[in-house]
Amino acid sequence: MRRQRELTSLYATAKSLTALGELDEVLQSIVHHAHDLISTDFTYLSLVGADGKLSARAAEGTISASFLAACIPPGTGLGGKVLASQSPHWVCNYAAATLIEHDPDFDRLVGTEGLVALLGVPLVIRGEAVGALFAGDRCERSFQADEIALLSAFAHHAAIALDNARLYQASRTALQELQGAYRRIEEHMAAVQRAQDIHEALTGAVLGGGTPGDVAQLLADQLGGCVTLLDRTGAVLMGREAASDPCPVPSESDLADALGTAHRSGRCTTSVDEAGIAHSVAAIQAGDRYLGALTWSWHRDRAQNRNGSREAAADQGAPDDTDLRTLERATHIMGLLILKEQAVADAGERLSGELLTELMVGSPGISAAQRARTRARNIDADRLDLVLVADSALCPPAELARHLHDMARDRQGLAGEHLGKATLVVHSADDDRTAEEVHRRLRRTLGGPVAVVGERVVNHDWARAHSLAGRCGAVMRALGHTDLGATTGRYALYSLLFDTERVHELDRFISGSIGPLLDHDRRRGTELVDTLSAYYVHRTNVAATARALYIHVNTLLKRLDRVGHVLGADWRHGNDLELQLGLRLHQLKTLTAASP
Repeated sequence: MRRQRELTSLYATAKSLTALGELDEVLQSIVHHAHDLISTDFTYLSLVGADGKLSARAAEGTISASFLAACIPPGTGLGGKVLASQSPHWVCNYAAATLIEHDPDFDRLVGTEGLVALLGVPLVIRGEAVGALFAGDRCERSFQADEIALLSAFAHHAAIALDNARLYQASRTALQELQGAYRRIEEHMAAVQRAQDIHEALTGAVLGGGTPGDVAQLLADQLGGCVTLLDRTGAVLMGREAASDPCPVPSESDLADALGTAHRSGRCTTSVDEAGIAHSVAAIQAGDRYLGALTWSWHRDRAQNRNGSREAAADQGAPDDTDLRTLERATHIMGLLILKEQAVADAGERLSGELLTELMVGSPGISAAQRARTRARNIDADRLDLVLVADSALCPPAELARHLHDMARDRQGLAGEHLGKATLVVHSADDDRTAEEVHRRLRRTLGGPVAVVGERVVNHDWARAHSLAGRCGAVMRALGHTDLGATTGRYALYSLLFDTERVHELDRFISGSIGPLLDHDRRRGTELVDTLSAYYVHRTNVAATARALYIHVNTLLKRLDRVGHVLGADWRHGNDLELQLGLRLHQLKTLTAASP
């Protein structure tokens, strides 16, 4: 009857095991049912790991919490013999057994647990021992053949349940991986579709006559954050924020490093500022021409995945690759728009320069055809009453004229390069203020000194105004005035130098004041004019003048005596002011004549 009850219990238990699926649940159930079936003090199950060690995975009836941490090396302990032989083995006193190789760590657990007698049977799956099931008592005893047979039979069914659990777990893992792969495919397809939709929207905006600002706004709305357009110098031209997820327009300093890297590499570059805002920068190229850059700024902690949920990976500062490719593709469209705008601007600049030249060459006066051509550009030629000429050592006149074109459009004027000078013709109610404003704008654009001089136009004589402004500019440079905006009226004292109608007055004044010295220098090859100029510059200090001229004091005194012979003995006291003015005007005349 006892044998029949054990078999009935064995088959009922084996049947219940087959209904389980989770591996840990199966292991614990095996141990629990084995404990009830064998009725020993405790039972436990160990499995072979990838390193060959036998590790306890489930236990019933143990008193030590650390017992489940038991792990013995391959070939040691009772488990080593069970696995090697794939057959049951038992010892009546584990600690005293000499036919097994002991492991010190496991022996300490044996002492803590009070383990004495131990029976182990293998768990064999398809001919391979994958673990062992153990039953133990805390007193010395022998295990009978029917106990061994019962535990072995149970272990056989348990191995089947264990194999099923492993297969179930492998199937679940494979299913989860498949579901993950399918989800990633869906996300990738959604990202590709989203990128395609953005690209089509950008293309539609361009074909519909959209501006760079329209493209930037569309990108900001699609990507979130802020999209900024930079020019070739790195200056911010415009910034557009998304309505749903705005982000401040970045400063030029925030973008400097990423901008340089993107320009050099030609690929999108991302950096993070101190506020935790990421900036992805893509260069705008047209062949080998660098046109500027497009920047996408976004909050790292607000980055969204393509399904609209918040994505933790964004905290690492790595944006979605599809978004970066979208930003790079947008630079191609932005480049086309910039080239288009530049082509339109170039055509307008050429026409503006041609009209300016026509007015200059045809003046004084204006023809009906010229009025019609300027009116077609929404410019009233009769109101163009101020000519400004700009000069800077930082850039050539042609490039300076390009900057003047922007001001000409704002003021409904004309700009261009005329006779080698950057020229602007506009209407002005306050000439001095206009000259100062043009100077400020040019200086801000160039980042350095620039001189601007203006002359009012009388009777449509733009050519005369241009000549006066240009010659006055040469006087300004001779005086060392290279960074200001003014009209010729400010330099009225020097009008003899730049007003061509008064050139004879200038010559007459110079001849009357220092003419004898000039004649003496030409005939004798002396340097009396230069010597006297230096003498007055150094406030008639003989020693300082001699040092400046690199001559001995006696040599200087001899030259001054010679000046006295030429001009008369009282030259120091007679017309001293007239003499100094003559020397200064002669010096400036020489400098302006050499100026381009």
